[in-house]
Amino acid sequence: MSWQTYVDDHLMCEIENTGAHLSSAAILGFDGSVWAQSHNFPKFKPEEITYIMKDFEEPGYLAPIGLFLAGAKYMVIQGEPGAVVRGKKGSGGITIKKTGQALIFGIYEEPVTPGQCNIVVEKIGDYLVDQGY
Repeated sequence: MSWQTYVDDHLMCEIENTGAHLSSAAILGFDGSVWAQSHNFPKFKPEEITYIMKDFEEPGYLAPIGLFLAGAKYMVIQGEPGAVVRGKKGSGGITIKKTGQALIFGIYEEPVTPGQCNIVVEKIGDYLVDQGY
């Protein structure tokens, strides 16, 4: 299966038969290289990925400064140290799952809930971990 298929069929899928979908999603390498992304995934800056990786290495690093992606600032909310970073911005937010080799991004807006985004992103992330990625 191609990386793009994971994004298109598993991250951008319909959520729980609601007709809702994530706003955008991507799979990136730790260096910020794009493995696959939805057509509208924001154009991020390399240093933003560096800061996200630093939070995985030093949990809580982003809490005082916020998580930035494409210049948009997200308030960091409780995640799983070293495994998941979550952020909130207005009625939407972001979930980032770290696997052994990649970062799985899901960005959402209402009516998608934070919990629904977490499930979608973390499920595919856990699957990739189980597959050695």
